[in-house]
Amino acid sequence: MRQEWPYHERPYRSLSALLALLLGLTVAHADTFPSHTIRLIVPFPAGGSNDVAARLIAPHLEKALGQTVIVDNRPAAGGIVGSDAVAKAAPDGHTLLLVASSHTVTPALNSKLPYNTERDFAPISLINTNAMVFFVNPKVPAKNLGDLIGLAKRRPGKLNYSSPGAGSQTHLLIELLSRRAGIAAQHVPYRGGAPAAMAILGGEADFTLLAPNVLFPHIKAGTLRPIATGGAARHAQLPDVQTTAEAGYAEVRAVQWVGVLTTAGTPAPVLERLNAELNRIVRLPEVTERFAEQGVTPTGGTAEDFRKLIAAEIRQWTETVRAADIKVE
Repeated sequence: MRQEWPYHERPYRSLSALLALLLGLTVAHADTFPSHTIRLIVPFPAGGSNDVAARLIAPHLEKALGQTVIVDNRPAAGGIVGSDAVAKAAPDGHTLLLVASSHTVTPALNSKLPYNTERDFAPISLINTNAMVFFVNPKVPAKNLGDLIGLAKRRPGKLNYSSPGAGSQTHLLIELLSRRAGIAAQHVPYRGGAPAAMAILGGEADFTLLAPNVLFPHIKAGTLRPIATGGAARHAQLPDVQTTAEAGYAEVRAVQWVGVLTTAGTPAPVLERLNAELNRIVRLPEVTERFAEQGVTPTGGTAEDFRKLIAAEIRQWTETVRAADIKVE
């Protein structure tokens, strides 16, 4: 005669069995990961600094995981196409996405993305960071950020700043600073960081905020004057230049970053392994040396810290875009 369990016990036993099955599947998947080729999607053109970072870490990741790692450049639609491919991939850790800080700007400017920037991706680790620098043309009478803000207050709406484009990180950060400092400056967008820097060198614009990587020769020549850096600490190559926090604007954190995500729902053991490998790789001497040549700092860190950074920046940029009524066609 078959024994019947009391009715009130059945859901608990069924739930326990289901949890045990799911746990077993997760462990089994982690034990077999990776089982085939890994695709590292880079939503940027080949040859740029983000692509260089991907191609620098890919062979080390390939060696560590024992599977081929293919770098797949998909630069269409400002990175949305490549990101969407990862958002909709199988959640098994075999499709990765290399993103830059623009990843958190995009949802603030585009409310109709085909994915949710926070819910559809699983952060793995930061790769590197790069503190941006406020520059002025040497003819502008400002030696530091406080001087520039004072000048802008005395000449409301008269100063102008260059940026790599409307909706760029430079644009949003200077709008954020303007609102915090109570100043107004005219935005002059260019197509990329190089022409934005040339505008300062040529006197077409008064100030800007850019990554300093290729600008050190101009700093040494005195044709660009750095007045503040956006990192948590002073820039190693600009030890005499104050940070935005030291100038009284800690909320203006001007740092570009590169990191790796994968598809949401990827098992935790797979995420943990990928995080451990990436943290090890960014600290390899040959990797740190190459990053130093690019002027960026190897970072690493926990997936949770990376998640918090993404969430905080999305909130910040969304508020900035709304407050400044920024629209990008």
